[in-house]
Amino acid sequence: MVLPFEEEYRKKYYKLLDEVFDSNFWSDGKMTRIFEEKFEEYTGLPSCAVTSGGAGLLSIFEYIGVRGYDVIVPANTFWATTQAAKMAGANIIYADCNKEDLCLSYEDLIRKVTPNTKAIVVVHIGGHIAFDIDKIAKFCNEKKIALVEDCAHAHGAEWNGKSAGSWGIAGSYSFYATKTMPLGEGGMVVSEDRELIDWMKKFRNYGKEVINGNVVTYPLKTGFNYRVNEFTSALGIIQLERLPMILEWKTELAEKFNKIFDNRVKIPEGMKSGYYKYIVFDYDLKEETGKVFNKTDFGNEIEGKLVALPNSYWIAEHHKCVPIYYGWDKSSYSVDALKDYFECLEQEQ
Repeated sequence: MVLPFEEEYRKKYYKLLDEVFDSNFWSDGKMTRIFEEKFEEYTGLPSCAVTSGGAGLLSIFEYIGVRGYDVIVPANTFWATTQAAKMAGANIIYADCNKEDLCLSYEDLIRKVTPNTKAIVVVHIGGHIAFDIDKIAKFCNEKKIALVEDCAHAHGAEWNGKSAGSWGIAGSYSFYATKTMPLGEGGMVVSEDRELIDWMKKFRNYGKEVINGNVVTYPLKTGFNYRVNEFTSALGIIQLERLPMILEWKTELAEKFNKIFDNRVKIPEGMKSGYYKYIVFDYDLKEETGKVFNKTDFGNEIEGKLVALPNSYWIAEHHKCVPIYYGWDKSSYSVDALKDYFECLEQEQ
Protein backbone atom coordinates (compact mmCIF):
# COMPACT_ATOMS: atom_id res chain seq x y z
CA MET A 1 0.00 0.00 0.00
CA VAL A 2 1.23 3.50 -0.87
CA LEU A 3 0.61 6.09 1.84
CA PRO A 4 -0.86 9.34 0.50
CA PHE A 5 1.26 12.43 -0.01
CA GLU A 6 -0.96 14.96 -1.72
CA GLU A 7 0.15 16.58 -4.96
CA GLU A 8 -0.17 20.13 -3.62
CA TYR A 9 2.28 19.32 -0.83
CA ARG A 10 4.67 17.57 -3.19
CA LYS A 11 4.82 20.75 -5.26
CA LYS A 12 5.51 22.82 -2.15
CA TYR A 13 8.29 20.45 -1.16
CA TYR A 14 9.87 20.53 -4.61
CA LYS A 15 9.89 24.33 -4.44
CA LEU A 16 11.74 24.23 -1.13
CA LEU A 17 14.20 21.72 -2.57
CA ASP A 18 14.99 24.18 -5.37
CA GLU A 19 15.80 26.77 -2.70
CA VAL A 20 18.12 24.34 -0.96
CA PHE A 21 19.94 23.45 -4.19
CA ASP A 22 20.30 27.12 -5.12
CA SER A 23 21.65 27.99 -1.66
CA ASN A 24 24.62 25.59 -1.89
CA PHE A 25 24.20 25.23 1.88
CA TRP A 26 22.85 21.77 2.58
CA SER A 27 23.19 21.33 6.35
CA ASP A 28 21.99 23.22 9.44
CA GLY A 29 20.93 26.28 7.46
CA LYS A 30 17.89 28.35 6.57
CA MET A 31 15.44 25.43 6.27
CA THR A 32 16.44 24.09 9.66
CA ARG A 33 15.89 27.51 11.26
CA ILE A 34 12.44 27.77 9.66
CA PHE A 35 11.53 24.21 10.69
CA GLU A 36 12.52 24.90 14.30
CA GLU A 37 10.57 28.17 14.36
CA LYS A 38 7.44 26.52 12.97
CA PHE A 39 7.69 23.60 15.39
CA GLU A 40 7.94 26.09 18.24
CA GLU A 41 4.84 27.84 16.94
CA TYR A 42 3.01 24.52 16.84
CA THR A 43 4.00 23.20 20.28
CA GLY A 44 4.60 26.49 22.08
CA LEU A 45 8.06 25.22 23.04
CA PRO A 46 11.53 26.39 21.90
CA SER A 47 12.89 23.69 19.59
CA CYS A 48 16.18 22.23 18.34
CA ALA A 49 16.24 19.87 15.34
CA VAL A 50 18.48 16.79 15.64
CA THR A 51 19.19 13.65 13.63
CA SER A 52 16.79 11.36 15.53
CA GLY A 53 14.59 11.12 18.57
CA GLY A 54 17.23 8.94 20.21
CA ALA A 55 19.92 11.54 19.54
CA GLY A 56 17.63 14.08 21.18
CA LEU A 57 17.27 11.94 24.30
CA LEU A 58 21.01 11.29 24.47
CA SER A 59 21.66 15.04 24.20
CA ILE A 60 19.17 15.73 27.03
CA PHE A 61 20.87 13.15 29.27
CA GLU A 62 24.26 14.69 28.51
CA TYR A 63 22.87 18.09 29.47
CA ILE A 64 21.52 16.73 32.76
CA GLY A 65 24.74 14.84 33.50
CA VAL A 66 23.52 11.33 34.37
CA ARG A 67 26.88 9.52 34.28
CA GLY A 68 27.14 7.31 37.36
CA TYR A 69 23.57 8.08 38.45
CA ASP A 70 20.31 6.12 38.20
CA VAL A 71 17.75 6.88 35.50
CA ILE A 72 14.29 5.34 35.87
CA VAL A 73 12.91 4.15 32.53
CA PRO A 74 9.68 2.27 31.74
CA ALA A 75 10.52 -1.25 30.61
CA ASN A 76 7.79 -1.19 27.94
CA THR A 77 9.40 1.25 25.56
CA PHE A 78 11.56 1.02 22.46
CA TRP A 79 15.17 0.15 23.24
CA ALA A 80 16.33 3.58 22.00
CA THR A 81 14.98 5.24 25.15
CA THR A 82 17.07 3.01 27.38
CA GLN A 83 20.10 3.08 25.09
CA ALA A 84 20.22 6.88 25.16
CA ALA A 85 20.50 6.89 28.94
CA LYS A 86 23.03 4.03 28.93
CA MET A 87 25.22 5.78 26.35
CA ALA A 88 25.21 8.86 28.56
CA GLY A 89 26.62 6.70 31.37
CA ALA A 90 23.51 6.11 33.48
CA ASN A 91 22.51 3.07 35.52
CA ILE A 92 19.10 1.93 34.28
CA ILE A 93 16.29 1.19 36.74
CA TYR A 94 13.24 -0.38 35.08
CA ALA A 95 9.74 0.59 36.20
CA ASP A 96 6.29 -0.76 35.45
CA CYS A 97 3.48 0.91 33.51
CA ASN A 98 -0.26 1.40 34.10
CA LYS A 99 -2.77 -0.91 32.44
CA GLU A 100 -5.01 2.06 31.63
CA ASP A 101 -2.58 3.95 29.37
CA LEU A 102 0.56 1.75 28.95
CA CYS A 103 2.63 4.66 30.33
CA LEU A 104 4.91 4.94 33.37
CA SER A 105 3.30 4.07 36.69
CA TYR A 106 3.63 6.76 39.36
CA GLU A 107 3.07 4.18 42.09
CA ASP A 108 5.90 1.96 40.86
CA LEU A 109 8.42 4.70 40.15
CA ILE A 110 8.18 6.27 43.62
CA ARG A 111 9.10 2.86 45.07
CA LYS A 112 12.26 2.82 42.97
CA VAL A 113 13.58 6.33 43.59
CA THR A 114 16.77 6.52 45.67
CA PRO A 115 19.20 9.33 46.55
CA ASN A 116 21.13 8.27 43.42
CA THR A 117 18.19 8.92 41.06
CA LYS A 118 19.09 11.72 38.65
CA ALA A 119 16.30 11.48 36.06
CA ILE A 120 12.96 9.84 35.31
CA VAL A 121 11.75 9.18 31.78
CA VAL A 122 8.08 9.29 30.82
CA VAL A 123 7.21 7.83 27.40
CA HIS A 124 3.90 9.00 25.93
CA ILE A 125 3.03 5.58 24.51
CA GLY A 126 0.64 5.38 21.56
CA GLY A 127 0.23 9.11 20.97
CA HIS A 128 -1.54 10.22 24.17
CA ILE A 129 -0.09 12.05 27.16
CA ALA A 130 0.83 9.75 30.07
CA PHE A 131 -2.11 9.78 32.49
CA ASP A 132 0.16 10.15 35.56
CA ILE A 133 2.19 13.04 34.10
CA ASP A 134 0.96 15.71 36.53
CA LYS A 135 1.71 13.58 39.59
CA ILE A 136 5.10 12.55 38.21
CA ALA A 137 6.05 16.14 37.33
CA LYS A 138 5.06 17.36 40.81
CA PHE A 139 7.05 14.55 42.44
CA CYS A 140 10.13 15.26 40.30
CA ASN A 141 9.96 18.96 41.10
CA GLU A 142 9.75 18.28 44.84
CA LYS A 143 12.62 15.76 44.77
CA LYS A 144 14.81 17.83 42.39
CA ILE A 145 14.87 14.98 39.88
CA ALA A 146 15.01 15.78 36.16
CA LEU A 147 11.90 14.68 34.25
CA VAL A 148 12.54 13.74 30.62
CA GLU A 149 9.70 13.17 28.14
CA ASP A 150 10.03 10.74 25.25
CA CYS A 151 7.56 12.22 22.75
CA ALA A 152 8.39 9.87 19.87
CA HIS A 153 4.69 8.86 19.53
CA ALA A 154 3.14 12.13 20.68
CA HIS A 155 2.87 14.44 17.67
CA GLY A 156 -0.20 16.61 18.24
CA ALA A 157 -0.82 15.30 21.77
CA GLU A 158 -2.08 17.85 24.29
CA TRP A 159 -3.65 17.91 27.74
CA ASN A 160 -5.57 21.03 28.68
CA GLY A 161 -3.67 22.95 26.03
CA LYS A 162 -0.17 21.75 27.02
CA SER A 163 1.83 19.93 24.35
CA ALA A 164 3.92 16.83 24.99
CA GLY A 165 7.29 18.01 26.22
CA SER A 166 5.84 20.75 28.45
CA TRP A 167 6.03 18.94 31.81
CA GLY A 168 9.70 17.97 32.05
CA ILE A 169 13.08 19.61 31.68
CA ALA A 170 12.88 18.68 27.98
CA GLY A 171 11.25 16.30 25.54
CA SER A 172 12.36 14.57 22.35
CA TYR A 173 10.18 13.92 19.30
CA SER A 174 10.96 11.38 16.58
CA PHE A 175 10.33 11.80 12.85
CA TYR A 176 11.20 8.23 11.91
CA ALA A 177 9.51 6.79 8.83
CA THR A 178 6.66 5.10 10.73
CA LYS A 179 5.69 8.09 12.87
CA THR A 180 2.62 10.31 12.47
CA MET A 181 4.91 13.04 11.11
CA PRO A 182 7.54 11.06 9.16
CA LEU A 183 10.66 12.55 7.62
CA GLY A 184 12.43 9.23 7.11
CA GLU A 185 14.76 10.15 9.97
CA GLY A 186 15.06 13.10 12.34
CA GLY A 187 14.09 14.39 15.76
CA MET A 188 13.30 17.56 17.70
CA VAL A 189 14.25 18.51 21.25
CA VAL A 190 11.75 20.84 22.92
CA SER A 191 11.88 22.67 26.24
CA GLU A 192 10.40 25.66 28.01
CA ASP A 193 14.01 26.49 28.94
CA ARG A 194 15.43 28.49 26.03
CA GLU A 195 18.93 28.31 27.51
CA LEU A 196 18.73 24.51 27.35
CA ILE A 197 17.75 24.73 23.67
CA ASP A 198 20.64 27.10 22.98
CA TRP A 199 22.95 24.53 24.61
CA MET A 200 21.45 21.80 22.40
CA LYS A 201 22.16 23.80 19.24
CA LYS A 202 25.82 23.95 20.23
CA PHE A 203 25.96 20.31 21.37
CA ARG A 204 24.58 19.01 18.04
CA ASN A 205 27.47 20.81 16.29
CA TYR A 206 30.47 19.49 18.27
CA GLY A 207 29.95 22.15 20.94
CA LYS A 208 30.59 25.05 18.56
CA GLU A 209 29.41 28.60 19.09
CA VAL A 210 28.69 29.78 15.55
CA ILE A 211 27.80 33.33 14.55
CA ASN A 212 27.13 34.27 10.93
CA GLY A 213 28.74 31.06 9.73
CA ASN A 214 32.02 31.63 11.58
CA VAL A 215 33.22 29.40 14.42
CA VAL A 216 33.89 31.68 17.36
CA THR A 217 34.70 29.17 20.11
CA TYR A 218 33.92 25.72 21.54
CA PRO A 219 32.25 26.70 24.84
CA LEU A 220 30.81 23.27 25.70
CA LYS A 221 34.05 21.31 25.35
CA THR A 222 31.79 18.42 24.32
CA GLY A 223 29.24 17.53 21.66
CA PHE A 224 28.88 15.57 18.46
CA ASN A 225 27.38 15.76 14.98
CA TYR A 226 23.60 15.63 15.36
CA ARG A 227 22.98 18.30 12.72
CA VAL A 228 20.00 17.98 10.38
CA ASN A 229 20.42 18.35 6.63
CA GLU A 230 18.40 20.95 4.77
CA PHE A 231 16.51 18.43 2.64
CA THR A 232 15.09 16.78 5.76
CA SER A 233 14.24 20.15 7.33
CA ALA A 234 12.45 21.22 4.15
CA LEU A 235 10.32 18.07 4.32
CA GLY A 236 9.71 18.82 8.00
CA ILE A 237 8.25 22.22 7.11
CA ILE A 238 5.81 20.56 4.71
CA GLN A 239 4.93 17.66 7.01
CA LEU A 240 4.22 20.07 9.85
CA GLU A 241 1.81 21.89 7.53
CA ARG A 242 0.09 18.55 6.78
CA LEU A 243 0.01 17.43 10.41
CA PRO A 244 -3.33 19.08 11.46
CA MET A 245 -5.05 17.42 8.49
CA ILE A 246 -3.60 14.02 9.40
CA LEU A 247 -4.54 14.41 13.07
CA GLU A 248 -8.10 15.38 12.17
CA TRP A 249 -8.35 12.29 9.95
CA LYS A 250 -7.07 10.04 12.73
CA THR A 251 -9.36 11.61 15.34
CA GLU A 252 -12.45 11.10 13.17
CA LEU A 253 -11.56 7.45 12.67
CA ALA A 254 -10.85 7.02 16.40
CA GLU A 255 -14.32 8.39 17.19
CA LYS A 256 -15.80 5.61 15.05
CA PHE A 257 -13.65 3.01 16.78
CA ASN A 258 -14.78 4.32 20.19
CA LYS A 259 -18.30 3.16 19.31
CA ILE A 260 -17.04 -0.33 18.52
CA PHE A 261 -14.29 -1.08 21.05
CA ASP A 262 -15.19 -0.50 24.68
CA ASN A 263 -12.16 -2.31 26.10
CA ARG A 264 -9.50 0.18 24.99
CA VAL A 265 -7.21 2.97 26.13
CA LYS A 266 -9.75 5.67 27.00
CA ILE A 267 -8.54 9.23 26.53
CA PRO A 268 -9.37 11.49 29.53
CA GLU A 269 -11.39 14.67 29.25
CA GLY A 270 -9.31 17.62 28.11
CA MET A 271 -6.73 15.45 26.36
CA LYS A 272 -6.06 15.27 22.63
CA SER A 273 -4.31 12.15 21.40
CA GLY A 274 -2.16 12.09 18.30
CA TYR A 275 -3.40 8.50 17.80
CA TYR A 276 -0.09 7.07 16.70
CA LYS A 277 -1.76 3.84 17.78
CA TYR A 278 -5.33 2.86 18.63
CA ILE A 279 -4.91 0.36 21.45
CA VAL A 280 -7.50 -2.24 22.49
CA PHE A 281 -7.47 -5.15 24.92
CA ASP A 282 -8.62 -8.75 24.54
CA TYR A 283 -10.14 -8.66 21.07
CA ASP A 284 -9.79 -11.04 18.17
CA LEU A 285 -9.43 -8.79 15.12
CA LYS A 286 -9.77 -9.54 11.45
CA GLU A 287 -7.12 -6.89 10.75
CA GLU A 288 -4.59 -5.35 13.11
CA THR A 289 -1.24 -3.57 13.11
CA GLY A 290 0.36 -5.78 15.73
CA LYS A 291 1.41 -4.52 19.15
CA VAL A 292 3.11 -1.39 20.42
CA PHE A 293 5.60 -3.77 22.01
CA ASN A 294 6.13 -7.42 22.88
CA LYS A 295 7.78 -8.61 26.08
CA THR A 296 10.91 -9.44 24.07
CA ASP A 297 11.21 -5.67 23.41
CA PHE A 298 11.43 -4.81 27.12
CA GLY A 299 14.77 -3.36 28.16
CA ASN A 300 15.08 -5.72 31.10
CA GLU A 301 14.47 -8.71 28.78
CA ILE A 302 17.14 -7.49 26.35
CA GLU A 303 19.58 -7.07 29.23
CA GLY A 304 18.57 -10.36 30.86
CA LYS A 305 17.40 -8.72 34.10
CA LEU A 306 14.62 -10.23 36.19
CA VAL A 307 12.29 -7.37 37.23
CA ALA A 308 8.76 -7.52 38.65
CA LEU A 309 6.65 -5.72 36.04
CA PRO A 310 3.18 -7.29 36.26
CA ASN A 311 1.29 -4.61 34.33
CA SER A 312 3.83 -4.46 31.51
CA TYR A 313 3.78 -8.23 31.01
CA TRP A 314 -0.03 -8.32 31.16
CA ILE A 315 -0.31 -5.61 28.51
CA ALA A 316 2.24 -7.28 26.25
CA GLU A 317 0.02 -10.35 26.25
CA HIS A 318 -3.41 -8.69 26.00
CA HIS A 319 -3.20 -5.59 23.79
CA LYS A 320 -3.45 -5.12 20.03
CA CYS A 321 -3.52 -2.12 17.70
CA VAL A 322 -6.40 -1.38 15.35
CA PRO A 323 -5.32 0.18 12.02
CA ILE A 324 -5.30 3.97 12.29
CA TYR A 325 -2.44 4.89 9.99
CA TYR A 326 -3.18 7.79 7.63
CA GLY A 327 -4.64 6.52 4.37
CA TRP A 328 -6.05 3.23 5.69
CA ASP A 329 -8.35 2.06 2.92
CA LYS A 330 -11.35 1.28 5.13
CA SER A 331 -11.46 4.58 7.00
CA SER A 332 -14.54 5.75 5.09
CA TYR A 333 -16.63 2.82 6.33
CA SER A 334 -19.58 3.57 8.60
CA VAL A 335 -19.47 2.44 12.22
CA ASP A 336 -21.72 -0.52 11.43
CA ALA A 337 -19.64 -1.48 8.42
CA LEU A 338 -16.43 -1.29 10.46
CA LYS A 339 -17.97 -3.43 13.19
CA ASP A 340 -18.99 -6.04 10.65
CA TYR A 341 -15.55 -5.91 9.06
CA PHE A 342 -13.65 -6.49 12.30
CA GLU A 343 -16.04 -9.17 13.53
CA CYS A 344 -15.00 -8.23 17.05
CA LEU A 345 -15.06 -11.01 19.59
CA GLU A 346 -13.66 -10.41 23.05
CA GLN A 347 -11.37 -13.17 24.21
CA GLU A 348 -11.89 -14.99 27.48
CA GLN A 349 -9.97 -13.35 30.31
